[in-house]
Amino acid sequence: MDPEVALLAATALHAGFQATVTRVVYPALADVDVDRWRPAHEAHSRRISLVVLVVYAALVAACCWVLVDGPRTPAAYTALTGAALAGLTTAAVAAPTHGALGRGPTDALVRRLLVADRVRLLGAVVALGGATVLVTG
Repeated sequence: MDPEVALLAATALHAGFQATVTRVVYPALADVDVDRWRPAHEAHSRRISLVVLVVYAALVAACCWVLVDGPRTPAAYTALTGAALAGLTTAAVAAPTHGALGRGPTDALVRRLLVADRVRLLGAVVALGGATVLVTG
């Protein structure tokens, strides 16, 4: 497998995962009543952790492979930039917000999580678009 094909596969996996989180998982979590929030959030965190680990590990590995061995093209850099946007937003905003939400929801925290999630989806789609152009030329 070539690094650009690995990047396409990883960005497709990530974009599908992120779209599911944006359209299904987070809206359902945001609808949970305050009195049921903590157990629902804890269950969400337990269930999604392994999936996040697998998806992001594949994405990071593919991005690193492209950085080391892959082509130096605008499409490659677009894919890498989109992946970086999603990853940095996860680390800098979504993960700390989840930590704060574990103590209980506020409208501001839920809103911050949903906005961060849309930014991650944008990054995932940009990454997939760049990887698609990279592979299909």
